[in-house]
This record gives sequence, structure tokens and C-alpha cells, in this order.
Amino acid sequence: MKSWSILAGRIFGVELRIHLSFVFLLFFVWLTESAAHGNASAARGLALVGIIFGCVILHELGHALVGRHAGIRAKAIILLPIGGVTLLDETQQPLEPGTLTWKRDIRIALAGPLVNLVIAVVSAGLILLVAPRFQLWVRPYLDSSNLPRSLVWANLWLAGFNLLPAYPMDGGRVLRAVFSRRMDPIRATRRAVSIGQTLATVFIFAGMLQYMQGAGPPSAWLAMIGFFLLLAAQLEERSAVFQSVLEAVHLEDIMLTDFATLSPADTLEDALDKAVHSLQDDFPVIRGSDMVGVISKQKILEVLRKEGNGYVQAVMNRIFEVAQKKESLASAFRKLTARNLSIIPVVEDQRLVGIVTLQNLMHSMALLAESRKLRREALNP
Repeated sequence: MKSWSILAGRIFGVELRIHLSFVFLLFFVWLTESAAHGNASAARGLALVGIIFGCVILHELGHALVGRHAGIRAKAIILLPIGGVTLLDETQQPLEPGTLTWKRDIRIALAGPLVNLVIAVVSAGLILLVAPRFQLWVRPYLDSSNLPRSLVWANLWLAGFNLLPAYPMDGGRVLRAVFSRRMDPIRATRRAVSIGQTLATVFIFAGMLQYMQGAGPPSAWLAMIGFFLLLAAQLEERSAVFQSVLEAVHLEDIMLTDFATLSPADTLEDALDKAVHSLQDDFPVIRGSDMVGVISKQKILEVLRKEGNGYVQAVMNRIFEVAQKKESLASAFRKLTARNLSIIPVVEDQRLVGIVTLQNLMHSMALLAESRKLRREALNP
């Protein structure tokens, strides 16, 4: 997400990110409009993109707000040229087959198209009452020369397109929810993604075929929609793999068992000397056989710079979470993010047996996801 999108701000505490492919859409609109009608028309074309942009944001906020009401926080909204993807923090609740979460997922999925339909109906009513000269029923329905009419039809198009049974479109999410009634959520996601990828491929080839037959810009738009739909499906497939790793792997599989510890009686200069010879960024603080706190390399440096030498006990963080060896990565991830922690001690019979840091957690998840992918490819050559 962070590699291929840029942060544009926050709305209701949710990150709003713009995928870099959106730049391609702006370039495409400017090129086609300026070539056909000149620079003035190209500027209106960009205004039309702005209208669609705003409608997509409202669409995705519909998902986010209904998700929040259902107890699932939205982490981010990524805006793609074909719409948006709302990344929900599904690790907050364990995924279990056979539960009624599929009804919740359907409500969340349908919230976005419903927002667009409401905007279309309200704006169409205002236009018919106040400015009927904009002629809602005259083609082309979506045109930069008539922005009010385009507002209505853009929302109708967004609602209809998102209801296609192609994951990650909302119709595909409804399809996944239906699949999850009889299978585990990860398998349901993979099946919905495969259907979405198939439909995206059909769009790409149909658009290319029509363009070769001289159909013009509409065929190019169809191929572009297919391309970005394929891109979004791959993004969601990676998210599903990430989720499967979170739920299936236990902490004992990835925890660090060879790690350095500090004592409350250590001075900060001694602690820094130990940190220099360790790859760890965070250290458990042990008194006897009991863990009494945690401290980070960054904290040690900050205090040394500001206050000079002192003792670890005075500056260590006494608030920390612990985990059991058999807990899942999803559980550890929830504990890390809930209190913005960077280390979780792993205990067995009240004895410290390992640690999980945010750094090693992310590295391990990436490696585990890749190893699972290689095993899958080996089984299905």
C-alpha cells in the first residue's frame, strides 16, 4: 500500500491514500480530451475527474462508516482509477467459518453503492427542479461539457460498476460473503478474486479487440478498467495471503529465542554498549527471573542526549503486553497496534522464552507468505 500510493490526508481518522495509477488516469484524460477538443476541454475533463474523485471518496466513506458501526475499523482508503479499496482491520475479530459475519460483510459492501445512488437521486432531483436545461436524459451521459449531468450519471455508473461480481468490487465482496457461508474466509476470498481476475481479463481483451476494430476511446476505457480491476484484485489477494498468515502461524514459529536483555540496574551507557553489539531495537528488562519492563534503543539514545547517563529502571516502559507461545500472529499484531508497542515478550509458565518485535514480525510474515506461495506452486505446477 505505502509503496504504490501516497498519503493525501485523513478523514474521520482514516488514512486517505491515492494510488500512483491515478496519475495515469489524469494523463489519459488530458491526452484524449486535448487531442479531440483542445486544452480548454482538457481542463473540463480534469474537472470531471475531480467530480468522480469526490464521489469515490464518499463511496468508500460509506464502507468505512458502516464497518465502524459493525465494530471493524477502517485502516485506509486507497483511491484507484476505477474506484477505491477500503482496507478494513479484519484482524480485530478472528475469522471463523460458519458465523454470521457474512451478513455484516454484505451490509458493508452494499453501503458504498447505496451512497452513490443517494447522491444520484438527490442531484437529479435538484437538477430537474432548478436547472432542467442540463437535460439529464440526453447522450452522452458522462461528458466534460455538462458537469451537472455527469455528476448524476457518474454516481449511477459507480454504483452499477461496483455491483459487478468481480472482486474487489462490492459485488465481488457480496459474492465472497456468500461463499464464506460454506468455506473458510481465506478460501472464499481466493475464489472471489479468481472470478474478478477472469472478468478483468475479459474486459482487457474485449477493449483491445474493439480498439483494433476502430471502436475508438470507449474501447480504450474498457481495457483500462480491466487493467485496474486486475491490479485491485491482486492487491486484495495479497491482503488475503497476509490475513491467512496472521491466523495460521503461532508465535513460537517466528519468535526470537536468542536475544539480549537488560537489567534495571544497568546504566544507560552500558545499555547502549549492549545495543551496539545487538541487532535488536527493543530490549526486555529483567530483574532476577521476572520481566519488569521494556526499553528501546531509540529511548536510550534520547535520554542520553537530553539528560545524560542514568539507570534503565528510571526510563524503561513499565506498561507492556505479554503473549503465549501458542497465540497466533493475528493476536500479536492486535496487541502491538492497540497500544502502539514495538515488542511483545513471549512467556511460558511465567518464564520469558522469546520476544516478538514489530521488525521481526513484518520480516517473518513476508517470508512465511512467500514460502506458502512457493509450496502452493510446487503442489500445482
